[in-house]
Amino acid sequence: MTSVYLDHAATSFPKPEGMSQRIKTYLDTVGATINRSTYQRARDAEWVTYSLRKHLAAFFHFPEDPSHVILTPGATYGLNLILKGFLKPGDHCLVSGMEHNAVMRPLQQLSQLGVSFDRIPCDLDGRLNPADILPLLRPNTRLVMLSHGSNVCGTVQDAAAVGELCAARGVAFALDAAQTAGHLSVDFSAFHLSALAVPGHKGLLGPAGIGAVLLTPAFARELDPLVTGGTGSVSDSELPPLCLPDRFEPGTPNLPGIYGLEFSLQYLETVGLETIMAHENALTAQFLQGLRGLSGIRLAGISGPAGRTGVFSLDFPGRDNAEVADELETRYGILTRCGLHCAPSAHKTLGTFPQGTVRFSLGFSTTAAEVDAALAAIRAVRKA
Repeated sequence: MTSVYLDHAATSFPKPEGMSQRIKTYLDTVGATINRSTYQRARDAEWVTYSLRKHLAAFFHFPEDPSHVILTPGATYGLNLILKGFLKPGDHCLVSGMEHNAVMRPLQQLSQLGVSFDRIPCDLDGRLNPADILPLLRPNTRLVMLSHGSNVCGTVQDAAAVGELCAARGVAFALDAAQTAGHLSVDFSAFHLSALAVPGHKGLLGPAGIGAVLLTPAFARELDPLVTGGTGSVSDSELPPLCLPDRFEPGTPNLPGIYGLEFSLQYLETVGLETIMAHENALTAQFLQGLRGLSGIRLAGISGPAGRTGVFSLDFPGRDNAEVADELETRYGILTRCGLHCAPSAHKTLGTFPQGTVRFSLGFSTTAAEVDAALAAIRAVRKA
């Protein structure tokens, strides 16, 4: 039985052709780390690392020096760096009601140390009204942290409007683009961002274990390192270096991941974000059209193709969603993810807590025939 991979919100698959060979080339012929040695292979690795920073800066319209593109083990690490490095006891933070636990768990930890937070309310489709931020702002509000696109239902927030509001009031604005980077245009400047966190392995089509945080100089100066250690720079001091990116990149970096992500960024630039968006938008419209009129299912979130990504959460009333997901795989080869998707706050907003949903998520490699196969399977497993 042929399988249909519809779990791109978890991680993209397959990766661009040639990326695994690029990683193998590093492992087989380079092997050196960066910032420590001056022989040619180490310099080659340094050049690829610098090239990745430049590609990331260009891809996200980041106006600052590439040294302010910080490479991380992933988006979760980056979000922890932003939250735990920036917020201090007595500070206040605003988040939406649609956040992932990569934001909520650090905030819950910080709340035990004197940091407070409030959730900006969202409607039943998961959308927030930027005007609802105003009454929640306090004199000690230092940060607004927002999930750009929901990993549960695909709803996309108006980051530009939120960023403009924050900029006018001198409040830092950080964006979690785990579900939109590589799928939609994420414009650091147009969104008035102070910080942006992205994973490499989702829409950017890179390997796991690599991501990035992009920081304005002003925000970086206020940020404490999450982890400290050797950097290969300022080795005469036992204090963390002040220079970037070294201050936030201690230890030996993930060079295989760096080589892989640098390859995938070049692939995305060659294909073009507009091409990717057009393809995924067409598939999104196809999927939603195929659901119309079907009984025995409930779609969480926005029912039309506008204002969303290709992430869909279906509840199957009268059935156990975990059993549905298992049947979709074992009988029809449709690979999904069921449960609460590490986002209980989002499911509570959408009215799908505690039962969760079955999530179908599209990617650039998804085909129209695969969407048709998924729709046929949904029709077969629903309880009419």
